[in-house]
Amino acid sequence: MTPYIYLRQYSSISIYYSCILIYVNIESMKLSKPVLSCCSPLLTGRLTPDEAMHLASIFRILGEPIRLQMLSLIAAQPSKEVCACELASPLGISQPTVSHHLKVMYEAGLLEKERRGNLIYYRILPEKLTVLREALS
Repeated sequence: MTPYIYLRQYSSISIYYSCILIYVNIESMKLSKPVLSCCSPLLTGRLTPDEAMHLASIFRILGEPIRLQMLSLIAAQPSKEVCACELASPLGISQPTVSHHLKVMYEAGLLEKERRGNLIYYRILPEKLTVLREALS
């Protein structure tokens, strides 16, 4: 059974438990020493709700292992860019699948692309990764 607690004025509490009334006078229960908290108070959050929603959507995109592998491959290149056609073979997936994942990361703002003839080259946007890194630190 859950007790019901009612505040009467500011110096007493009435607690109703089943059919028993317990009346406590708070004034007579003052402690000689202040009560110390076992935990330090929480700091105010650094992220606004809008920022948290935006970051969550990006982390959701990065939750796909193949996308992390793609980012790793792009970052490992000396030129820091890669042609979309070069990713299918090392990842063992089809070209349409590569294109889909690159498109999702591009639309999320993680990558930038440049068309060179029939080929599209992708680069990681370092400022976007910096934002993600700072959000976690």
